Amino acid sequence: MIHRFSLCCLGIAALLTISGCSQQGDSKDQKGFGQRGRGGRGGPGGGQAVQIRTTTLQRISLQRTADLSGTLVSPDQARVSSEVAGVVRDVLVEIGQEVKVGQDLVHLDTVELNLALQRAESALRQTEAQLGIDSSHGGQIPPNEQISTVRTAAANRDDAHAQLARAQDLVSKGLMSKAELDTVETRTKVAEAAYQAAIESVQALKASLQDRRAAFELAKKKLDDAVIRAPVEGAISERPIQRGEFIRENTPVVTIVRMNPLKLKTGIQEKYANLIRENQSVGFMVEPYPNEMFHGRIAFISPAVDQTTRTFAVEILVDNPARKLKPGLFAKGSVLLGRDNNVLAVPEDTVSNLAGVSSVFVAENGVIKQTTIETGERDGKLIEVTSGLKGDEVLAASNLNELVTGTKVVTADDEVDPPAGDAPRGDAQRRGSRVGGKRGEEGKGAQ
Repeated sequence: MIHRFSLCCLGIAALLTISGCSQQGDSKDQKGFGQRGRGGRGGPGGGQAVQIRTTTLQRISLQRTADLSGTLVSPDQARVSSEVAGVVRDVLVEIGQEVKVGQDLVHLDTVELNLALQRAESALRQTEAQLGIDSSHGGQIPPNEQISTVRTAAANRDDAHAQLARAQDLVSKGLMSKAELDTVETRTKVAEAAYQAAIESVQALKASLQDRRAAFELAKKKLDDAVIRAPVEGAISERPIQRGEFIRENTPVVTIVRMNPLKLKTGIQEKYANLIRENQSVGFMVEPYPNEMFHGRIAFISPAVDQTTRTFAVEILVDNPARKLKPGLFAKGSVLLGRDNNVLAVPEDTVSNLAGVSSVFVAENGVIKQTTIETGERDGKLIEVTSGLKGDEVLAASNLNELVTGTKVVTADDEVDPPAGDAPRGDAQRRGSRVGGKRGEEGKGAQ
């Protein structure tokens, strides 16, 4: 009994020993595999070569552009205000409505304005009557000598002079006393003064006439301003007033924005200052139409660079006949500067970017050399290379994360032989299984 129990214990111990060896072997296989991946495939230690795809550089024709972004605005935006105070009787437009120049927008009450006009006209007619002006004959001002007050004063002056001459003659003949002559002379002086007063009164009336005419014309204008009209063509963007509301002078009633054309106001980086010209074509997109490209032309260029943003202002005229674009929309696009031919470019999957530095992996004689490059603009999946390459290099296009300078590589058409001594893991497991099986049978036989 004791002998049989001992044999069972020996058998269990043997099985545990075999299992531990098998696990240790598997662990070593996995560790060895990882070391081969780090040294042979990814590093310059070089065991197994890394399999890659390769490509060559291309010569392309590249459209040069300057990126921009900005806001669409209306070139003519009028905030229309009332020039007279009054009660709003009618509002003839609504938001979004298109209006023409001179179209009626708002009507104000005209009762008080009509009364003011009548008062101004009455004062004007009174002054014209005093000056003897006939408005039916063109309203011409007559000469001073033809005005009744001046004629009267002139007649009195002439009569006083005649009486003075007769009195002087009578005095010389001894027929009139000296006192009576003095009286006649005084009357003559009074007549002269009256004449001068009449002339001055006429001059004052003429000046007053200009004031009365201006007041009359102003009253007419205010009456006409009771009808508020559109000063520019465009669409109504705001209408803050309501019917029946009393408004004062200079109260905004509507805002009109011109919809065609629009202006795109933007700033372009100073490095493009020597390349931007008037009438250059601009393409841009807006968020409401993400799949549609809109076009315009540069109209105005600022001569100064903003010291804060290092950009210079540019205004672009954009035709908008369909009214798709609206003032205030944000636009993002580019200016077409010109096209360059024979530009060196590489596919984007050959470029590795790390910490802002771009590099490619040049394959030469089965060995990798990492080369830093400077890139320019993109054209689809191609990236312009401005420096760092000659143009005849062969570049790695796959497995870039496994490559460094000195890594051995083979192309996808070649076969990679496994390193000597690396047996497939499946065979080792099968051998371990056979060993375990044999030892198990020995244990059973011993029992």
